[in-house]
Amino acid sequence: MNHSFKIIVIPIFLTGLALCLTSCQPKPTLAVMTTTNVSGITQISATSGGNVTSDGNAEVTSRGVCWNSSENPTVANSKTSDGSGVGSFTSSITQLTPGTNYYVRAYATNSEGTAYGSQVPFSSNPVVLATLTTTAATSVTSTTAVSGGNITFDGGGAIIARGVCWSTSLNPTTANNKTAEVVVTNAFTSNLTGLNASTTYYIRAYATNSAGTAYGGQETFITLSTIAPIIFNPNLSYGSVSDINGNVYKTIQIGTQTWMAENLKVTKYSDGTDIPNITDNTAWEGLSSGAYCLNINQDAADLKRIYGLLYNWYAVNDSRKLCPAGWLVPSDAEWTILTDYLGGLNAAASKLWETGNNHWLLPNPNTGATNESGFTALPGGRREGSGSFYEVGSGYSYWWTSTETEINSHYYGWFRQLIYINDFYSIAVWYENEHSGMSVRCLKD
Repeated sequence: MNHSFKIIVIPIFLTGLALCLTSCQPKPTLAVMTTTNVSGITQISATSGGNVTSDGNAEVTSRGVCWNSSENPTVANSKTSDGSGVGSFTSSITQLTPGTNYYVRAYATNSEGTAYGSQVPFSSNPVVLATLTTTAATSVTSTTAVSGGNITFDGGGAIIARGVCWSTSLNPTTANNKTAEVVVTNAFTSNLTGLNASTTYYIRAYATNSAGTAYGGQETFITLSTIAPIIFNPNLSYGSVSDINGNVYKTIQIGTQTWMAENLKVTKYSDGTDIPNITDNTAWEGLSSGAYCLNINQDAADLKRIYGLLYNWYAVNDSRKLCPAGWLVPSDAEWTILTDYLGGLNAAASKLWETGNNHWLLPNPNTGATNESGFTALPGGRREGSGSFYEVGSGYSYWWTSTETEINSHYYGWFRQLIYINDFYSIAVWYENEHSGMSVRCLKD
């Protein structure tokens, strides 16, 4: 008997396999990550990041760091976006407020939501004083000058004021005279106005931020004089020599001698020692050592620039030397060589005398002066042994010699005097109390 069979296969195992494949997949969870320690901290930025060590069985679609000034920041706060997937990443934190405490956490987002790494605290750097330089003064006149500055570092904060401050005293501040510049670049220019003629000024650029006011290096300048410059002989060739203070003098050869063509204005001996500046009359009268002074009847800067300084004879005789190296205060005999070469005391006077009436305040035009020698004599005035001043700019010049004389147990210094009386020019040879203050002309040794 034949039997036929129909075999029906029910694919239960396929359904089970499908069910197995579905039910055996790991269930997605939040990603897992760590937060990188913060580095590169400035006033407004820092660097952090993270490392996504597990994607939670779901694709990480975004990652980065988030931060806030309150704990446990989220992506609802400030954040970065630094790609997707697992692995490490670096984040740039920006737009911070200087000197503020912050908290940062790495984050990673997948289909299950956003996970966060551990919280890392840090503080942005505080604003510090700015750093800047001062521009040396240019375009100096008797009442104005141009300066400025350059802010090389803003200190991490906005510059709210900048400019140049100035004073006749060292280290000026914004409490003194100042400019206020409205500029957007770090470099700026300032116009200084309302200055006094023939005056030494000190200037500093300044910049202010929330940390305070910073200053650039100090510069100095002297405003121009309202007094006309010295009139040297335009037909002669002059040399030059500098003293230890950096003053530069014209020099002129007359016969076999080379003389300074300007009065001395040094304030140090050639070894660098300061010469005392004595202004008090009583103190001046009681001196037995070297000193100098300005004639108080004239503006100080103009007096020094045009007429030079006045020295007592003790300064002339000091072993530390008043004149530059290679130069000396001439003796009485060396002055005689000069006047003899120019024709004697009377004939020499007009040949030594500066022309014009810019500095010789004579009652009549100075028509007899020729300055033929180039010596360019100037009336620097004189200070008595008692301390009183007189005759600056008048018809007289006084110069010490290095020669001393003793009369009745008292010591005196010889000097030369240029005299103008009734249109007559002459040179007198006298001796004087060594406390007196007179001009000095140096002679090349």
